[in-house]
Amino acid sequence: MTSLLAEITMWTLIFCVTAAFIAGFVDAVAGGGGLIQLPVLLWSFPVAPLASVLGTNKAVSVVGTSAAAATYRQKIAINTQVLIPMLVTAFAGSVLGAILATRVEREWFEPIMLAVLIGVGLVTIFRPEFGKTQLQVRNPSPILAPLLGLGIGFYDGLIGPGTGMFLVFGLVSLLQNSFLSASALAKFVNIATNLAALVIFIPGGHVMWLVAALMAPANLLGGFIGARTALNRGSAFVRVIFLVMLGVLIARLLATI
Repeated sequence: MTSLLAEITMWTLIFCVTAAFIAGFVDAVAGGGGLIQLPVLLWSFPVAPLASVLGTNKAVSVVGTSAAAATYRQKIAINTQVLIPMLVTAFAGSVLGAILATRVEREWFEPIMLAVLIGVGLVTIFRPEFGKTQLQVRNPSPILAPLLGLGIGFYDGLIGPGTGMFLVFGLVSLLQNSFLSASALAKFVNIATNLAALVIFIPGGHVMWLVAALMAPANLLGGFIGARTALNRGSAFVRVIFLVMLGVLIARLLATI
């Protein structure tokens, strides 16, 4: 690890820090920041072990996500009866997914994920009112939020890309949140899934701490500005960013299949 860090150039660090800021902004608005930050880390450190890149990405992301969550918390009322069960199950799901990720091949997941993403995009595009306002659900199932948390957490630990977008979509479609409220809730759940992954990565020495320390402040600033922008612009703005990042993820998957 020491020899790897010794070869880092100033331009590489500037590139990574810039990507961290943009990723923090995008992730705070609608999720999908990992689609920016993770590829940059992979490109910048081509000889680094994959686990080290993933661990560094999580260490940086949890900082920006926490900043975004704190910013949303000041302006949006968070339903703790929904959030707390989701946090617990998302943490557990992420640990299970991360463990399974070390034992199975992921390639066969990609066609399934692509089909799901296209379906999510079509629903969002052809239902203009979808997620525009917050709806009140009468007597929602008490297991719905925990199940959503478990599934999202498992996906994040096993695969990762698009976790925030899947979570936002699930909160909008299943729990009838607005896009803005869903984005706020998603940040807290993302903190749990990131910490769960770090429980595995940190003891194994899979974090490039110098890189993470330089990128984290930029990610934090991006998360703060992104959350403030989303609060000022509302659900319509979040919906647009959601669709843009969804398109990026679909294009990335099409390129690899």
